[in-house]
Amino acid sequence: MQSNDARTLLSCAVPTAIAGVVAVAVGSVLAGGKGAIGAGFGTFVAVVVMASGLIVLERTAKHLPHLFQAMGMVLFMAEFLLVAVVLAVFQDTTLFNVKAFALALLAATLVWVGAQTRAHMKAKILYVEPEAEDERKPGGAKKSAPAGSAP
Repeated sequence: MQSNDARTLLSCAVPTAIAGVVAVAVGSVLAGGKGAIGAGFGTFVAVVVMASGLIVLERTAKHLPHLFQAMGMVLFMAEFLLVAVVLAVFQDTTLFNVKAFALALLAATLVWVGAQTRAHMKAKILYVEPEAEDERKPGGAKKSAPAGSAP
C-alpha cells in the first residue's frame, strides 16, 4: 500500500471511529446495553465494508487503471448490497437494539464518505506525469548528430 493510500485510509478510519464512540454512548443512554452493542456493531460493519472497498479500489487503480471508474461503480453497488443484506439478516435480532445498529451504521457510513471526500480533495495526486527538463527542449532528450557528419 502506498503512503498516500494509507494516509487516506487512516484519515477515514479515525473520524469514523470517533463517530462510533459517540454512537455507542448515545445508544447506551437511549437504549441501554443493547443499544450500545447495536451501535458498536453498526460502526464495525460500516468500517469493515468501507475500508475493504477503499483497499480494493486502490489496488484496482494501481494494477488496472483503465478499470478504475467502472470498478468504483461496481464497488459502490456491492457495498450497498452488502449493507442491505446485513440489515435484512439482523432486522429481527434480539442480540442488540436494531434501531441503534441501523442509525450507527448510517452515521458511520456518512462520516466515512465525508472523510474520504476530504482526504481526496486534500491529497496532491498527479493526474499527468510531468515531463523531464530534457523533454521540454525542442528536439527532445535524444539529440543525435545528423547522418554523415563527424562528431
